Amino acid sequence: MMKSLNQYLSFFISSIVFILSGCLLNPYPALALTSGTVAPVYEYHTFHNPDGIGKFYLGREIAQVMGHQGAQWLERPSRETSEHPEQAITALDLKPTDLVADIGAGTGYFTFRISPLVPQGKVLAVDVQPEMLELINFVKTQENITNVEPVLGTLDNPNLPESTVDLALMVDAYHEFQYPQEMMQGIVKALKPGGRVVLLEYRQENPFILIKELHKMSEKQVKKEMEAVGLKWRETKSFLPQQHFLIFEKPSP
Repeated sequence: MMKSLNQYLSFFISSIVFILSGCLLNPYPALALTSGTVAPVYEYHTFHNPDGIGKFYLGREIAQVMGHQGAQWLERPSRETSEHPEQAITALDLKPTDLVADIGAGTGYFTFRISPLVPQGKVLAVDVQPEMLELINFVKTQENITNVEPVLGTLDNPNLPESTVDLALMVDAYHEFQYPQEMMQGIVKALKPGGRVVLLEYRQENPFILIKELHKMSEKQVKKEMEAVGLKWRETKSFLPQQHFLIFEKPSP
């Protein structure tokens, strides 16, 4: 199936419209926000890192969204050795009945690897790019996968049903959210009591990880931002070669 996925990706890549890195402040100008207000925690700086959008949240500049080469990057063969995705998925400790939200699903790289592990559950593949969801839908149909559901989110809302999600997964995606507070509030609302949030982010603490600075996050910063929306830190695992594996939980009432 993975070979088929790469073939589908090649077939669709010409039709996927990405916003080039370094362009407008809003990387998806055609997508309307569901909220007309801006949280007071955001700051805007005229002079800023060229890899960022000039918008800061709790002291962190938000990174630009990956550009037009992003889809190829997500499906690169070297990802198996550089990121160990199968080990990361095993560490999610999924139950067969779990409802998993893959936030920023992209090409479905994690979505389609998780879906066989939740045969009585479902994977909600959330993305703000309709072109990505079209690709996921195509693969889902071709492979007759019945427990994957593409979900079109907005810049400030994952559009997930309330109190239904067992696990929300974000792989190298959170640092690019333009409205991280609103998005996380929506995710927390969608979680069941005791539901988990797992973030994989390249380790900012390690200068030898050759990823642009704004596309890495420190453990301290992730904890600060998750605690700001009421999530409780449970564990940080360090088994991955380059990424933090951070686990948070929605407290029970």
